[in-house]
Amino acid sequence: MSSGVHAALVPGGVIGNGRYRLLAKSGADARSNAELWRARDGQLNRDVALTVLLGDLADNEGAARARRTVERAMHASSFTHPGVSRVIDVLTPGTGIRPDEGILGMVVAEWTQGTDLMDLIAEGPLPAGVATRLLEPLGAAIEGAHHAGLVLGADHPQRIRVTSDGRLRLAFPGPRPDAIARDDVKGLGAILYLLLTGRWALPGGPQGVPVAPTGPDGSVVAPNALHPYLPHELSSVAVRSLEDTSVGGIRTSAAILQVLDQIAAEEAETSLIPAVSSSRDDDDQVVWTTQRPRQDKQQKKKLWISVAVLAVATLTVIVWLSVQIVGFFSDEPSKGGGPTVVINQPGSNGQTAPPPVAAGPVQPGQIGVYDVTNQPDNANQASRAVDNNASTFWRTDNYFQQFPAMKPGIGLMASFAEPVKLASVTITSPSKGTHVEIRVASSQDAPLEETKVIGVADLSDGQTQIQLNDHEPTGHVLIWITQLTNSGGGKNQSEIREVLYTRAQ
Repeated sequence: MSSGVHAALVPGGVIGNGRYRLLAKSGADARSNAELWRARDGQLNRDVALTVLLGDLADNEGAARARRTVERAMHASSFTHPGVSRVIDVLTPGTGIRPDEGILGMVVAEWTQGTDLMDLIAEGPLPAGVATRLLEPLGAAIEGAHHAGLVLGADHPQRIRVTSDGRLRLAFPGPRPDAIARDDVKGLGAILYLLLTGRWALPGGPQGVPVAPTGPDGSVVAPNALHPYLPHELSSVAVRSLEDTSVGGIRTSAAILQVLDQIAAEEAETSLIPAVSSSRDDDDQVVWTTQRPRQDKQQKKKLWISVAVLAVATLTVIVWLSVQIVGFFSDEPSKGGGPTVVINQPGSNGQTAPPPVAAGPVQPGQIGVYDVTNQPDNANQASRAVDNNASTFWRTDNYFQQFPAMKPGIGLMASFAEPVKLASVTITSPSKGTHVEIRVASSQDAPLEETKVIGVADLSDGQTQIQLNDHEPTGHVLIWITQLTNSGGGKNQSEIREVLYTRAQ
């Protein structure tokens, strides 16, 4: 039986009681044991799209699954939308299919002129704006179908084609028997991920298509971690659409459409989606992020060299600042490879404790972007917030919605060489209205819920000094942003130019 099946499904073969002549195979969905074909309807003299469900009639389970797929496709025939190819007919053994054809069911849909989705990305990922425009019609179709109580089965890239006027369309309808609306949403996210990265992020993808990389926790790596120029919002919605968790995951196509509409509006205003700088010089400034970027040995070597150079440069500045602000400075060692941090700590082994350290500025040894969603904003700019140069800055990504819509917040985690007790943190920023929390942490990657708030403030345009509550000496201090500055038009973004940490007496 199986050899007969494969002999028939070749270009030029005729199936469906001799009505449909196969022209070219467009793909296969192994999850449904389905082949996707362009064929010629000999009776109506037109091209059609065939979703052919293969199998053995003696396989009761397989036959039942095929019947369920055909039934769902027939129900969907009443739904019309430009983003979905219209179902023309459905066939089953005995009603349009000969029992000896080795076919358990067939969905016939109108043929979609254009090109295969896989051909579109053959030369590489697409720009964010192009991906957004392509995906919107398909997202709208899925949203409309879900409102009608239907599942489309738009979760396989070879079922999608690109129309001649530049939109994605479900060209081969026929949802799996166990598919639910959530699978359409995940499919939409996976297609967006594919457009942005050229990689497929769901199980059962086509052979030969690269699989999306995953992090240590098994979650899919965000598109902008692979291509930093991608907008954070678009990258985030792709990843969150794939997540099964109720917290942080996107579970409706309407949520995806909202982001796509906002990005389309943004592009209409600017004629392009701004890219995040990814120059080699910026890469060298990465010190630390909560989710560490992948680096090869040469990059790591450059990283530590840059840290050492930065430390030596800041040592001189620290001494000068101490003289200007405090009027005196404590004894410094004549040599050292990192910033000097004098800690008020009791002696050991019966030795007399060193004299108390005067209040004054203290420089962190490391600073990095702290992010709980594996998508740190501009991680390569974090060191600019403590470089004693107010003309440089670290800036968040631009968010179309305020926190916690896309993530609970974003922050900068400073790590000191030794535990330090702070009296205040002064932030220089033009981002008036940004709400920040100063938190102490046990480590640089401590969970947010294990950190403790010791100060809060809304930033002014200029310098904002935040007086801190009494706390135990700590080696890690987090500036946690929970509300960004809104400049209108769906632009929520904040900037930090300098942070000054002042030690308590």
